[in-house]
Amino acid sequence: MQNAKCRIDRVFSLQRIPRFRSLVEVGMRQITVNVNGQMYGANVPDHTTLLSLLRNELGLTGTKEGCGAGECGACTVILNGEAVNSCLILAAEADGADIMTIEGEAVGGELSALQQSFIRNNGFQCGFCTPGMIMSARALLNKNPHPTREQIITAIEGNLCRCTGYETIIKSIEDCVNRD
Repeated sequence: MQNAKCRIDRVFSLQRIPRFRSLVEVGMRQITVNVNGQMYGANVPDHTTLLSLLRNELGLTGTKEGCGAGECGACTVILNGEAVNSCLILAAEADGADIMTIEGEAVGGELSALQQSFIRNNGFQCGFCTPGMIMSARALLNKNPHPTREQIITAIEGNLCRCTGYETIIKSIEDCVNRD
């Protein structure tokens, strides 16, 4: 069975609101999301995940698809202030939400202090898990700008890395905290 394609528009016109009922009847939902400060509207099939919306429809490919079962953390984004596995969230559940992806971490083409810290401390090797690690760390730092080592470890425990052994990742986050 083929997946139905989402249709993305920057802004919905009021004339299209009455179409919502027909979308519901065919298993589609009309949603709006604020991703990295940009509002998007989309007509999405009921089964579309937030990960699929971000990667396939909005072109934000920094969020990685790993296990597809919420076990690896590669798809971590920040949804309304919380780090979540975007492969487990339906796009329709994110209707009206504020979402931050790795693309929103850098501002004006400049890497954030957290991203710079990962580079400075070799907090990555292959880089596949890095966007999810950074999003988990960002969610922690947004709530607690000066976490302990134990809090850092707890914040990234849902993110798997097969390359670094975690020590350089933890060191990267601690270095960012200590430079504030």
